[in-house]
Amino acid sequence: MVYVAEFIGTMILILLGGGVVAGVVLAKSKAHAGGWIVITLGWGMAVAMAVYTVGQYSGAHINPAVTIGLTSIGEFDPKLVPGYIAAQIAGAFTGAVLVYLAYFAHWKHTDDPDAKLAVFSTAPAVRNIPANFTTEVIGTAMLVLGVLGIGSNVNPIGQETDLALLFGSGIAPLLVGLLVLGIGLSLGGPTGYAINPARDLGPRIAHAILPIPGKGGSDWSYAWVPVVAPIVGGVIGAQVFNLFLGG
Repeated sequence: MVYVAEFIGTMILILLGGGVVAGVVLAKSKAHAGGWIVITLGWGMAVAMAVYTVGQYSGAHINPAVTIGLTSIGEFDPKLVPGYIAAQIAGAFTGAVLVYLAYFAHWKHTDDPDAKLAVFSTAPAVRNIPANFTTEVIGTAMLVLGVLGIGSNVNPIGQETDLALLFGSGIAPLLVGLLVLGIGLSLGGPTGYAINPARDLGPRIAHAILPIPGKGGSDWSYAWVPVVAPIVGGVIGAQVFNLFLGG
């Protein structure tokens, strides 16, 4: 059940998150040129809806960086990590395919191949790999630090953070969505804030496979950054919380 929940949750994340990007960047969409505020708000709500839907079943990690970060501080069972990550990547891939289908009529009307890739995966505004890597580390560290901080308001300090209990009901999933909105508004400009290896890798694979009219390459030379950097950032965020605030 937990793996199915992670699959569905990550699929919802990409369906709504990738969907808002498609609406803004693809030609002839009614949301075309909606701008960065629309994109960041859409992603924030995508996270909230995904967490509300599957939080009670799996804790709604929907992000390998969260899974690995929690594992690094002993708050998640290491034996579940491979299954969680596989489910997250598969869910992200499936969500991207659904976005492709939802906007099926718009791909041929969009000339810019970079805009088409942007629906699926991130790319830096200024390609500087050390700077891009650092941005993704900082953003993901803030994500995991924030998630653990939200959790500490439900669980007593020093006790294990039960994300399934936290995200099963109430306002906490919305707070996580607002956290992601804040990260996007404040830190998303340099790289598009992947802050989630599955969010970037699964849809990038979909972009490479799908018969999208006029698409360009999938930018595999950059693809490792939004995979590795969020994992590093997730571990750092978890360790900082555990060291200074974990009791």
